[in-house]
Amino acid sequence: MAVGIFDSGLGGLTVYDAVSKRLPDLPLVYFGDSAHAPYGVRDADDIYNLTTVAVERLWDAGCDLVILACNTASAAALRRMQESWIPTDKRVLGVFVPLIEALTEREWGDNSPPKEVAVKSVALFATPATVSSRAFQRELAFRAIGVDVEAQACGGVVDAIEDGDMILADALVRSHVDALKRKLPKPDAAILGCTHYPMMEKEFQDALGADVKVFSQANLVAESLEHYLERRPEMLGAGTENLFLTTGDPAKVSRGATQFLKRQVTFEQA
Repeated sequence: MAVGIFDSGLGGLTVYDAVSKRLPDLPLVYFGDSAHAPYGVRDADDIYNLTTVAVERLWDAGCDLVILACNTASAAALRRMQESWIPTDKRVLGVFVPLIEALTEREWGDNSPPKEVAVKSVALFATPATVSSRAFQRELAFRAIGVDVEAQACGGVVDAIEDGDMILADALVRSHVDALKRKLPKPDAAILGCTHYPMMEKEFQDALGADVKVFSQANLVAESLEHYLERRPEMLGAGTENLFLTTGDPAKVSRGATQFLKRQVTFEQA
């Protein structure tokens, strides 16, 4: 009955943590591709190839349903995977849709035409690859009209978080927020469009100001997954173990994950 969670590195642990708290009896297999992180500076073909290899490994671990907790993979690879690669008995879901549903106050599965919503201007903070894909804007356009999205590519933030240099990450966040505000001085809302960024949510909020509503993905994805499994219980896979897999150095990745989750986490070589 296992479900897989994939990320380019440690960022997807924000989703893992939220899912494990919401669905404590659900076995989860986490795959972090730390050997190839960050994905945000790679081209679309490279991201697609790395993501499909990781998803196949999660299928091998008994996960018929895989969550791409990596926004870059969701933006650059998911549509191509869904159109031509994923078998009919498997599912791969991204992390944009739950976020956009929350932003536009839509119920799960609401396929009505796009309409005006309360939010008129949105700041999107994401990796360079996610920004260049325009996947967020495309998904938003299916659900809402009249929303101005200003995107800011946040180079260096993922690397700093993966390296555990939170002082550098803080400085980079504030620099990127300043750059965004020069283009969009007073956004109604801000999207943290990378699963690493919730680790810096307080810093984003401080830099943006208290009047900007910040949307972070982890809890929204966990809630959407719970609803999805209520409707599609057959997508629970055959796996029964909780596993942490990495393409990087398991000892180094385990230390970083343990520090983040504040409990012992032991990664195995993928």
